[in-house]
Amino acid sequence: MGARPPIVAIVGHIDHGKSTLLDYIRRSHVAEGEAGGITQHLSAYEAEHKNETGTHRITFLDTPGHEAFAAMRSRGLEVADVAVLVISAEDGVKPQTLEALKLIDDVKIPYIVAFTKIDKPGANLEKAKMSLLEHNIFLEGLGGEVPWVAVSGKTGEGVAELLDLILLAGEIEGLSADKELPGEGLVIEGRVDNKRGNTATLIVQNGSIRSGEYVVAGEAIAPVRIMENFLGKKIKEGLPGSPVMIVGFSSLPTVGATWRTVESKKEAEEEAALARAEARKNKGTLLIKPEEEEDKIHVMLPLVIKTDVAGTSEAVMHELDKLPKDERLEVRVVSHGVGPISEGDVRLAGAGAVPGIIVGFNVKVEREAHDLAERLGVEVAVFDIIYKLAEWLGAEILKRQPREKTEQKTGSAKIIKVFSYEKGRAVLGGRVDDGTLTQGQVVKVMRRDLELARGTVVSLQSQKLAVKKIESGGEFGAMIKLGAEPAAGDYIEAFEEVMK
Repeated sequence: MGARPPIVAIVGHIDHGKSTLLDYIRRSHVAEGEAGGITQHLSAYEAEHKNETGTHRITFLDTPGHEAFAAMRSRGLEVADVAVLVISAEDGVKPQTLEALKLIDDVKIPYIVAFTKIDKPGANLEKAKMSLLEHNIFLEGLGGEVPWVAVSGKTGEGVAELLDLILLAGEIEGLSADKELPGEGLVIEGRVDNKRGNTATLIVQNGSIRSGEYVVAGEAIAPVRIMENFLGKKIKEGLPGSPVMIVGFSSLPTVGATWRTVESKKEAEEEAALARAEARKNKGTLLIKPEEEEDKIHVMLPLVIKTDVAGTSEAVMHELDKLPKDERLEVRVVSHGVGPISEGDVRLAGAGAVPGIIVGFNVKVEREAHDLAERLGVEVAVFDIIYKLAEWLGAEILKRQPREKTEQKTGSAKIIKVFSYEKGRAVLGGRVDDGTLTQGQVVKVMRRDLELARGTVVSLQSQKLAVKKIESGGEFGAMIKLGAEPAAGDYIEAFEEVMK
């Protein structure tokens, strides 16, 4: 057994400086080149930190701050040994700060508070600390034991102290691993590469992955032929604590799934077969809507979701769940997957009674798919910002909601006297109590909450002068074409038909 590098999840509210801080660490502490852009994904990379005790490796997991990516944050914390809770010294505690704190508490790992943006003119470190106290989070020096450090991702101030605190937290946890054991860990991301097929990013929590072995993650297996480190460089061995990318899985592994290495293809296939059998056993648990509930749905709108990496579809589903529901329209996710939008996706979205929608996140639309979508009337849109996708999807669903003709009351008048009723025409006098009464309008005559008849206002008079409209409070004489004789005390209700 030997010491294992700490795996660190960086969490916090959106725009609180996580990426800027990690960019600084990456530029200053990653030995070879860049580690790739930090975007709306779970990114993993290794850094080196030199202090008086030597050179130490630290693995960082960057998690998105937007609330839609809660599942990614949770997954990052599940595999982490230590969390860094990033809080802007300008803003203090925000909604996703509290969500991140809850997730940290759920997985029961130590955490360090990093107050960022201390170089900004609006920074107020003491106020930011107090915002934590208001939520019963007690920092060191303020009655508690939660370590903290003030940092700047721009100047690097405080970054060395933060890395020292991370190493200390790992040391207190007594992190260890046996690199001679078979590798095991968690799948943190997956994608479909057009040239290389199914690829997945794995974190090695114990043991090692070596060339020539096989990785099993649920039903997916992969020979360890092409293995890369976080820089995209080919490696022969993935050591404990490292993020590695494996190319060539038989199918895309489920993000969050555990994986382990085996010596032979036969062993891998046997384990995958067991996982498939278990999955089949658990199938058929999909809830079917009761018949009476199905009857309420007028339209089923098919939705296909395609993303660049497997974890992002969770964020899209999260945004979909937040959209207003209408019992007249069921938005049914008929497929969600990884990779470019294909002809097959379009056929799936266009197979229902109503042409569906395809949303893509950081993916391309194949030319054949684009042409087919135009022919089938399937709406296709691709985004690279999650909230833009959510806004567009919400608007498109709203446009497709079935419209029903409803009656909207526009006025009410009491009949004071009926002068005559001949040949379906009533001459009467009354007073408008609410809204307006207009010539040519369709009205209902109500008697004790029951509809007596419907008719049309033929003419109106006010103070013996012909008018087109009577406002609230006005008295009038009227001729109304009506199918039944009204009486004094009845009410006239004016209405218009609207589509809702």
